[in-house]
Order: sequence, then structure tokens, then C-alpha cells
Amino acid sequence: MELKIIHFYPDLMSLYGSYANVAVLKRYLEELGNTVTVETVVPGEAADLSGADFLFMGAGTERAQKAALADFVRYGEAVKAAAENGTAALFAGTAMELLGKTITAADGTVYESIGLGSFTSVQGRQRFVEDVYGATDLYSEAVVGFMNKCSSIEGVETPLLTTLDMGFGNSGEKTPEGFRFQNVLASELTGPILVKNPRLLEHVVRAIYARRSQTPPAELPRWAYAEEAYTITEEQLRLRWQKAQG
Repeated sequence: MELKIIHFYPDLMSLYGSYANVAVLKRYLEELGNTVTVETVVPGEAADLSGADFLFMGAGTERAQKAALADFVRYGEAVKAAAENGTAALFAGTAMELLGKTITAADGTVYESIGLGSFTSVQGRQRFVEDVYGATDLYSEAVVGFMNKCSSIEGVETPLLTTLDMGFGNSGEKTPEGFRFQNVLASELTGPILVKNPRLLEHVVRAIYARRSQTPPAELPRWAYAEEAYTITEEQLRLRWQKAQG
């Protein structure tokens, strides 16, 4: 298949190695025999989202987030239509907040987001910087990642991580984290999340194939280095959590 990835604002929203989410997905899809094109969206320039197989935006500072949002709102209806149509997407780090209704900055200024989800984000002065260990209902393995955010998010109906054993979730310590709508995934976890969680990468690949009415191989490729890295991270976070339980 010929597949198209849309990468929103790689210059503005690129903290914590976010670009690697696109790089690892592109490489994985190519290993499956696909031809993959990555098209970038730049503020102020026209971009065509039609025919996209995957949409992505990475993490940025709160200031960069507002700059990205100022341009992203013009794609709001197109992004929502793609989401309704089953297009796969990942919005990582502070990009997640652009999918909700509003973002309230630390100075009290309220910014309108695109409204794919009904949640609201309020940013404060305190930052939550910590490892995250949780679970999703998409598959059985634990989800691991790293968190560095200053926001509290309320009103998420379908979180990506349904439970957290460790870390700050949407609205508090050990609360559900992230957002999910059909094949759109969003999470404040960075690291980058698709590199650190091989099963989540596989889930995205299957979603891309399903929307094209195609069937991926019954056994998807598994890269030894990625599996080993996940195993070590998961084990160490689990042991830390168990130790904290006494």
C-alpha cells in the first residue's frame, strides 16, 4: 500500500524525541512492504489532509502549544472528519490538549481548541515530572512512559490509560490518563510513547490496515531491541511500584 502520514508542526512540537513516533511507525510500515510518505504541516502554509492514513502531533512547551493551536484550529473540522472516518492518529504530550474544548493558560487566558473531545485543560505553575506505569483496555500489557506537564484535564470520557499504578493522570495522581476517540489516541506520556510501547505501535498499525480494509500479517514483526527495552522498563517500574506498596 501507499500510505500517507501527516506530521503537524515538527519544528514547534518536537520535545522529548516526539519525532521518533513518526520515524518508528514509518519504518515498521515499510518493513511490512508499504510505501510511506511523511508530509509536514507548517504554520501559515496550506496542507491537504485528505487521504491521510495517520495524523501526528508531538509535545511542545506551553508557549509552542499556543502557537501551534493558533494555526491548528483551521484544520479542526478536517481533523474531526478524519477521526469520525476512522483515521488513526496520535497526539502526544501537550498536543493532546488541542483536541479538547478549551485550554486555560496559567495566566488565566482561555484558548478555544478544536473540540474533538469534550474535555478542558487548565495549566498551572506546578509541574508534574515523573514516570508513568498504567494499563489500557486496548491490550493486556502495561503502558510505560514519562510525564512532564503542568495541566489538569477534566471531562475525558474515554481515557487511553484506564488505570495508573504510578504517575499523574489527567486530573490527579493515579487517575486515568489520556484520551481516545475511535482510532485517535492522545496522551501526555512522552518518551516517545510508540517507541517505548511496542504493543501500542502494533495497535496503530492494525488500525491503519483496518481503515484500508486490509489485513496485516497474523504475526507482526517484533524488534528484539524494542522488546528488550520495554521489558526492562516495565520490570523496573513494576518493582518500584511493588516496593512502594510495601
